[in-house]
Amino acid sequence: MPPSESWHALPRQEVLTAFGATRSGLSAEEVVRRLQRHGANRLPEPPRPGRISRFLRQFHNVLIYVLLGAALTTLALGHLLDTGVILAVVLANAMIGDLQEGRAEKAMQGIQGMLAMRAAVIRAGHRQTVNGDQLVPGDIVLLEAGDKVPADLRLLKTHDLFIQEAMLTGESVPVEKQTEPVASGAALGDRSSMAFSGTTVTAGQAMGVVIGTADRTEIGRIGELLAGVEQLTTPLVAQMQEFARWLTLFILAVAAGLLIYGHWWQDYDFADLLMAVVGMSVAAIPEGLPAVLTITLAVGVQAMAARNAIVRRLPAIETLGAVSVICSDKTGTLTRNEMSVITVITAGRRFAVEGDGYGPDGAVLEQGRVIDAGRCGLLAELARVAGLCNDAELKNQEGRWLVEGDPMEGALLSFSARAGLEPAELRRHWSRTDLIPFDTRHRFMATLHHNHENHAFILVKGAPETVMALCRFQRSGGNTNEPLDLPWWQAQVASVAEQGQRVLALAACAVEASHVVLERQDLDDGLVFLGLVGLIDPPRAEAIAAVAECHTAGIRVKMITGDHAATAMAVARQVGLKKPDRLLTGGDLDRLSDAQLALEVAETDVFARTSPQHKLRLVNALQALGQTVAMTGDGVNDAPALKRADIGIAMGGKGSEAAKEASEVVLADDNFASIAAAVREGRTIHDNIRKVISWTLPTSTGEASVIILALLAGLALPITPIQILWVNTVTTVTLGIVLAFERSAGDTMQRPPRDRSQPLLSRTLVWHIVVVTVLILLGVFGVHRYAIGQGHSVALAQTMAMNSLVVMEAFHLLFIRNMETVALTWQKLSATWTVWLAIVLVALGQLGITYVPVMQAVFVTEPVPMSGWLLILLAGALLFVLVELEKQLRLRIWQHAG
Repeated sequence: MPPSESWHALPRQEVLTAFGATRSGLSAEEVVRRLQRHGANRLPEPPRPGRISRFLRQFHNVLIYVLLGAALTTLALGHLLDTGVILAVVLANAMIGDLQEGRAEKAMQGIQGMLAMRAAVIRAGHRQTVNGDQLVPGDIVLLEAGDKVPADLRLLKTHDLFIQEAMLTGESVPVEKQTEPVASGAALGDRSSMAFSGTTVTAGQAMGVVIGTADRTEIGRIGELLAGVEQLTTPLVAQMQEFARWLTLFILAVAAGLLIYGHWWQDYDFADLLMAVVGMSVAAIPEGLPAVLTITLAVGVQAMAARNAIVRRLPAIETLGAVSVICSDKTGTLTRNEMSVITVITAGRRFAVEGDGYGPDGAVLEQGRVIDAGRCGLLAELARVAGLCNDAELKNQEGRWLVEGDPMEGALLSFSARAGLEPAELRRHWSRTDLIPFDTRHRFMATLHHNHENHAFILVKGAPETVMALCRFQRSGGNTNEPLDLPWWQAQVASVAEQGQRVLALAACAVEASHVVLERQDLDDGLVFLGLVGLIDPPRAEAIAAVAECHTAGIRVKMITGDHAATAMAVARQVGLKKPDRLLTGGDLDRLSDAQLALEVAETDVFARTSPQHKLRLVNALQALGQTVAMTGDGVNDAPALKRADIGIAMGGKGSEAAKEASEVVLADDNFASIAAAVREGRTIHDNIRKVISWTLPTSTGEASVIILALLAGLALPITPIQILWVNTVTTVTLGIVLAFERSAGDTMQRPPRDRSQPLLSRTLVWHIVVVTVLILLGVFGVHRYAIGQGHSVALAQTMAMNSLVVMEAFHLLFIRNMETVALTWQKLSATWTVWLAIVLVALGQLGITYVPVMQAVFVTEPVPMSGWLLILLAGALLFVLVELEKQLRLRIWQHAG
């Protein structure tokens, strides 16, 4: 076999022979054998840190450095128990971080599997779609615009093929490809007969044979890896890390000030003072907050994946919750993408076609009566063009007919079968000799066919206005030709389109049997117009509900489609867009200036006959109005709009690889309902992050303020430093985590989109921190003062104060779950099982430290009498009632002011 570097210099047939392949593809048995011999078409995984390295990395954090410094301080003072508790806090945080990274890695690996590259191949004479990693040398691969090349290919057939190879060659513009051999010593960028793995098809179509997979490809040989697990970081997490650094500096400054003040002005024993300051520092540092935030994001990623919305870039999670406009494609997103031909129009006659999906069962009716399509020559001719000018295949899988290829072409094949023709037999009888593939620039497809009786035909299907422009004559009912009645046909197109149907025109002409090459100029004279077919793609029922939900959530839904204007408006009415009859076409957009477009786009929800360039203009116009825009796309030319949008959403099923790479989110099911679900999940994640921050910061400041106030006022510490360390440890790993698992609130999709410029520390949150800190101080000092007044020992008073602090934090957790709800019902007050589990675990910990003798000796605690527990619970309940009353008053004042 020739060396792998010389395939580009060999004739096509010689390459096929070398790989034991034909243009009909390999058999299934041969594919299995070659897969076992060559392995999966997958590049080596990038090295990932081991479990130990990942665990040790959790200690690389400025907050942890402060805690480790505190542990060294207590160790130097001989307080081994305090050292152990601080280290327990550090270890608990490291375990949380290690857990979330492990879960995130698994989530991202699962996402990578869902986003695995797909490839269209010919095997055993049939077209099928397989995972890219199942390709083997000798496979026949089909390429079209928007595809990522799945392996190194020697091209066998091309049509206007251009491939972007910048990642390999540095060439900034796409290069044209052809099939003829090139010089054996040609540089990589000059190997025009090759298509290389990982590059992207920007235009045209091609067929090629796989000559290299996995690390035997060009990209594998130069060691470039195409994928890797994206680091779990977002702007909010980065903002929190910056906040943590400033908070650390502030805490260190306060600690230094307390040491100076307590030692020089209050004459505290320095060792005891140092321990108190260490306890204050540990209490004030929200060391678990970054880990809990990333856990929240990781949980959200998995929840979105379960709803068929796959997050490729994690910052998208935050943005999703702020989306105010969704610009959606129509076909397959708002509709089912299961086309059916339901209307056929020939000269002077109109037929209806019955049947569901892509199956062959169905009837052709005229004025309600079933007709024999075989006895209607013009209808049979239409059905023949529909079956032959077609690249799709229909397959029956477990009783369900599926289309391999374009859904519209699948519907045409189904119509051909319902009209009495067998598509497979039709294709055997009329072999295809050449074609002009469909392209958005010329908007038609043409094929050249020959049969065994030396007859040849050119068949054309495409947009009605395009096909009509190529025809001067039309076929009449008697199979004779007459001049094309253009006004009548235009009226029929409008009539069918107004019913929400997509309209295609079909034409044909006979040519000499010697005509074996199809050129564009062959269509300029002689085509005869045969008729129209109307196809319908019914709206998804779940999409209709999702559009209504988005409207309730203050999100405007706009439909952008390349379809006919009347078709677009009909579908817009069916799915429930707000202004379905206000429409702009691509021509209208071209005539509008940017300033005029900004005015029009706010009031228009339907855009028809648009190009990908129009999508980019619409995104820019909406963003100029301050909107947060989510844009859907599936084609290679949609990539600029997807990148420009705040959230680019690619179709996972019909979407090109180029569109997926440009997007932040990929829909596994191409369903608009999944977009709405992703927005709901994005809002839920942001709500949970805000809840985590709103619970963590007030409790941290409350714990620290207890010690600070006692030192400044020269009072006895109501809680010992080691007890503060215990509280911080037990609440961080229980109460601090559960808010990441909160369900969506009932009004999640009834609120308007949030402002993306909302700061981390809003005025409301700062005020809440002050209120809760004051209440914690009053509760802890009040319980301690009461216990001392009752004649209890100092140890028992401190035990009661410590338990009151934990109980108040638990009640604060229950408040935070509904911190923005005006009406407080039992249903809203009842918590999830994770919250109750966390509270139960905290309660068991507190009972252990209070009543277990070993723990009593360690933490200097005494058993609390029943009357003491009533007081402790009262302190927690009072905190809940007071913050709830403050919230009710504040929200009602805002509502009244609004």
